[in-house]
Amino acid sequence: MSRLLIVVESAQDWAPYFPSEQVITFDDYLQLPPAKTNRTRVINLCRKFSYLSKGYYCSLLAEARGHSVIPSVKTLNDLRNHSSFSVIAEQLHSQADKFLTKLANRETSTFEFWVFFGESSVPELKKLARELFEQQPCPILKVELNWRGGWRINSLKVAPVHTLTEPEQEAFANALDRFSAQLWRKPKAQKVSRYEMAILVNPDEKLPPSDDKALKKFVKAGNRQGINVDFIGRKDIRKLPEYDMLFIRETTNIDHHTFQFACRAEAEGLAVIDDPQSIIRCTNKVYLADLFNARKVDTPTTRLISTRSKAALDKVAAELGFPMIVKIPDGSFSRGMVKVEDREGLDRAVTELLKQSALLLAQEFMYTDYDWRVGVLNGKPLYACKYYMAGGHWQIYDHNNTVDPSGGYQTMPTYEVPRKVIDTAIKAAGLIGKGLYGVDLKQSGKRVVVIEVNDNPSIDAGVEDEFIGDELYNLIMQEFINRVQTIRRLREAL
Repeated sequence: MSRLLIVVESAQDWAPYFPSEQVITFDDYLQLPPAKTNRTRVINLCRKFSYLSKGYYCSLLAEARGHSVIPSVKTLNDLRNHSSFSVIAEQLHSQADKFLTKLANRETSTFEFWVFFGESSVPELKKLARELFEQQPCPILKVELNWRGGWRINSLKVAPVHTLTEPEQEAFANALDRFSAQLWRKPKAQKVSRYEMAILVNPDEKLPPSDDKALKKFVKAGNRQGINVDFIGRKDIRKLPEYDMLFIRETTNIDHHTFQFACRAEAEGLAVIDDPQSIIRCTNKVYLADLFNARKVDTPTTRLISTRSKAALDKVAAELGFPMIVKIPDGSFSRGMVKVEDREGLDRAVTELLKQSALLLAQEFMYTDYDWRVGVLNGKPLYACKYYMAGGHWQIYDHNNTVDPSGGYQTMPTYEVPRKVIDTAIKAAGLIGKGLYGVDLKQSGKRVVVIEVNDNPSIDAGVEDEFIGDELYNLIMQEFINRVQTIRRLREAL
């Protein structure tokens, strides 16, 4: 069972609020015996948070004890080093932008407001407040905006609770009530599970990594192994500390909430797939191209493009020939990828795609009837599929075909797949990490090349699981259990 502790520097700091057994002083927290549960959430409301202050030590000790604490030591260091001030004008959402523009028109160059657990003291700035809290979770933040031809974050300060005025105290108490209510679930009238998993999904995603039937199979596989599974969405990042595991079943990207979830989950000590490092490495094909070239993993001949200059494009054309493929580094599901047939087409493709990315990749075109996809989990092959090209198209997915956009597939036992395909997939995945990956390959005669490694591979019912069935879901859930047990052993050894 989980517990919530609110740590204050002095009992007097909590005098304006209702007494609670959850509120303890910093000195009491120091003497706290080891908890019987490792699900302890600490809200650090000490007076000072400078390096080696009581507030700093409170967060440091909480992390050493395996408690989930806000603010974390990382957050305190980030705020002290001004690393959060990258929240700039484009992140001031439209409603806030209109409000702030009115202030600027009144010749106001500075504006301050409070953020209590992600809630703003100014209604027009509630979206900005939530954004700031998700980036740097703090119970109380004092935000100063400054106008310099556009609104910028001038300062973010962790404020002590005892300095709040009466109206601010009320806003803080209400925000704390809502925050704690959202964070901790009511006990369920069912058997207690050994583990808690959150699966991040987006019901509105057109091409999700797993369909509804597969998601249900993950739930059943988890329940069989003592894992209680909850589905969460992008607004549920605050709930992560109550779980042991996070499984991201939404298409990932760096500039996206999926990456924020992965980072937060890893910081909270959860077993997480996809982990942040895998997302960083897999979502950018420039990184993959350079990595595979350095580690002698065969890929289609690849060149980087950063300019539309005639000389540079003439050189690419001479080295790769036509047709060739030009693509942006972080495209997914065959998006951001153009097949170029001639020199004029190269000019058009590069001109258009450079609007989306400062670097492009050009690759030799290798036509095959199908692409291999090998699923690899922690260095071991999990499944293998042939994905056939969409009808009359050169890719496995044709976004212009609304009737039948994808080609067929054939799932095979991994022992029937050519050994070179399996070995190449394992080597490529091993260069990324120990997560769950889908390695895309092409085979032409004896040549096997890696196209890309996906950190968030598709697992749909009746496709990737066609050969091993429910065992696919069991193996993935067992891997999560293994990781949680490893994390717990490391904590106990500290």
